Amino acid sequence: IIMGTTSISRVARYLPVGFRRELSRKKLQQFADNNLVDVEFEFLDDSDANLGDSSSSSNDSHLDIEDDDDDESSQKVHAGTSNIEENRNFWEDQLQLLQTNVYKISAVELSLRNATQEAIEEIDRSEIECSCSRQIKGSSARECRNCFMRQVSRCLQNAGFNSSICNTKWTSSHNLQSGEHTFLDVIHSTSKQKSDVRVIIELNFRSQFEMGKASEDYNNLVRKLPEMYVGKVERLRNIIKIMCMVAKRCLKENKMHIGPWRKQKYMQAKWLGPCKRNTSTNSLSMGYSQTISSKQKVKASMLTVDLLDKIPNIHCTAIEVV
Repeated sequence: IIMGTTSISRVARYLPVGFRRELSRKKLQQFADNNLVDVEFEFLDDSDANLGDSSSSSNDSHLDIEDDDDDESSQKVHAGTSNIEENRNFWEDQLQLLQTNVYKISAVELSLRNATQEAIEEIDRSEIECSCSRQIKGSSARECRNCFMRQVSRCLQNAGFNSSICNTKWTSSHNLQSGEHTFLDVIHSTSKQKSDVRVIIELNFRSQFEMGKASEDYNNLVRKLPEMYVGKVERLRNIIKIMCMVAKRCLKENKMHIGPWRKQKYMQAKWLGPCKRNTSTNSLSMGYSQTISSKQKVKASMLTVDLLDKIPNIHCTAIEVV
């Protein structure tokens, strides 16, 4: 009904000026019916335009929401990428520092390393048996850490070096667990103007830093360590600092607790703490569990001692006891 009225009004509005008013209702209705289709199309066009506007606005809002989501996801991706890049740079920097301290060696250190390597080869050729009481008879000296260090120290002394067996021992404190360690060192005298140079020799150096559940980045640094360390104290201190820092980083990435024996202070106490030097290469002077048992004296009562001392020539008649 509304559309019909509107159509009539709109048709009347657009009637020609010369149109006669006495047209019959039938003709007017026929005219309106003929143009009703155009009017309906006009209304549909308007509604379609409104629907288009509303749909476009909703699409715009939807796009805005998607843009916000894209921004958040891009920020997360950027943060993840930066973390990966930072982690890679950290391990590359530590690897470079480690290689600098491992391969930078002086003439004194090189000479001692060659002499130590020759001593080890000589021990392997000689097949010296272990002389420690704690080891099974027949095992080689290479299999016993104590005998191995003693033989290496003896060979270095025969080569003219001031070699000794060092033992460090420390008590527990607030952030340090008690422990002890044994290694070799050589005191090299340069000249009267300069102080003596101490060179640390650790025959099993790489194994001191190995971990069971370590990452590939950490194991890559461990593989760069020498199996046997022969070097100055300053270089050893730098290597310990680097390895303890990367060990802490590795365990943190794996969400594991770092043991007290992995901390830098504990590792430094092994080689850099106060130690006792022993230049003797005898097995009994190593300070281990082997001891010398003296011959026991004959025990006697005080009465017997007094009688023997005071009356040495006394004679007693034997009495038969029934």
